[in-house]
Amino acid sequence: MANQTTYYKSRKELQISIKQILPSLIKLKKEENRIAFNQLLLEILPEIRRYIIKRVRTAIQKGHFTKNKYIANDFIDQLFIEIYDHIEDFSNEDEFYVWLYKKTNELIDDVIVEEEFDDLFMKNIDDYSKNEWDQMQEKFTAQIDGDLIMKEELNDISYHKDTYKLDDVFIENTENALVQKIDKALHQEEVDRHIQVVFHNLPTPMQNVFELFTKQHLTLAEIAEIRKTTIEEVQQLLHDARRSLKLSFFNRYDLD
Repeated sequence: MANQTTYYKSRKELQISIKQILPSLIKLKKEENRIAFNQLLLEILPEIRRYIIKRVRTAIQKGHFTKNKYIANDFIDQLFIEIYDHIEDFSNEDEFYVWLYKKTNELIDDVIVEEEFDDLFMKNIDDYSKNEWDQMQEKFTAQIDGDLIMKEELNDISYHKDTYKLDDVFIENTENALVQKIDKALHQEEVDRHIQVVFHNLPTPMQNVFELFTKQHLTLAEIAEIRKTTIEEVQQLLHDARRSLKLSFFNRYDLD
């Protein structure tokens, strides 16, 4: 296994790793050497594993999964099988990289059976008071710090806590003054925790698009392929997620 720096690779570094081992994976498949195949595959697994862990954790928090019924390894084991069965279909690292997330989503969504938007949160986001935001954060913190944390997350070095920043939300040059104001008013930990609270309450499709774009560094076109939808729909989901996050800062904190 690689050392801990492997788990913080950028997309570019991960693609380089995939490019280096993809021919070897194909060769091992042709030789039917599954043990060596799986051992080599472990070199690129941690980033995907981290993504799976977060999706499973979110599904538990939102009530799609019963606690302790599914763990990340359930999906990782199946992903290993899918990769072994399809590895010869890929000619380059970009194609394989996108497929990994696409297949991961399919495996998880097949279990969840993705629901229609629960838009109650979205309809009321403009009206939540500071006290209501504080209550949501208190509830969220209890879930995260309590028994919903899966033991595998704490014991697995491939997992690290995502930290959300204002740059994930505010991207326009015209918003620089507002970013500076928030940055001055709030500590990074407060920013991160608030974004996580809002993220937790967003509809699942918005969560998935926001995560793939901001944390997995996939393009809109790649996310559209992964989610089997249009670029326009992905763009709208990302826009709506960011809009919700921006509104939440105004509603919860005095930024006028």
